[in-house]
Amino acid sequence: MSIDALKERIPDFAKDVRLNLSSMAGDETLAPQTKYGLFVAASVATRNQEVIAAMQALARDNVAPAVIAAAKSAAAIMAMNNVYYRFVHLASNKDYATMPARLRMNVIANPGVDKADFELWSLAVSAINGCGMCIDSHEKVLLAAGVSTAAIQTAVRFAAVIQSVAVSIEAGAPDLAIAAE
Repeated sequence: MSIDALKERIPDFAKDVRLNLSSMAGDETLAPQTKYGLFVAASVATRNQEVIAAMQALARDNVAPAVIAAAKSAAAIMAMNNVYYRFVHLASNKDYATMPARLRMNVIANPGVDKADFELWSLAVSAINGCGMCIDSHEKVLLAAGVSTAAIQTAVRFAAVIQSVAVSIEAGAPDLAIAAE
């Protein structure tokens, strides 16, 4: 599925989402690897197969397969970390913060792509998944690596648009319960 086909699937009630997707697709403020890896990682975080297919097709036309694999790794590792660290942060019992996570996260140290890109993708996925502890951790690493707050904001904005595309498409699908009546 292409971006244009994806835009056609966005219902009229979400016209702003469609316009934001068009704007995002044409935005060239991030380097291609950063941008298309971000599209893949954020789309995987939405869990919407149409959005994932469209973003991966777009990425395949613009970056190496290793970038796509690393972006998927960012989404996968953050799916685990965001649940765990959101729990640690939200739990009233602060003992959990002193316990070792005992979760394998080797890909964070050796993602196979530029470390800053991987961190940016991880931050965007963490924003979708709502893990403040992970957002703070990845932002700290990104700022230390010299990534601008504007680039960080752009990545989160793109993640927000990709998430809203998935929600809009799903909300526009016919209500099966009503159709069955």
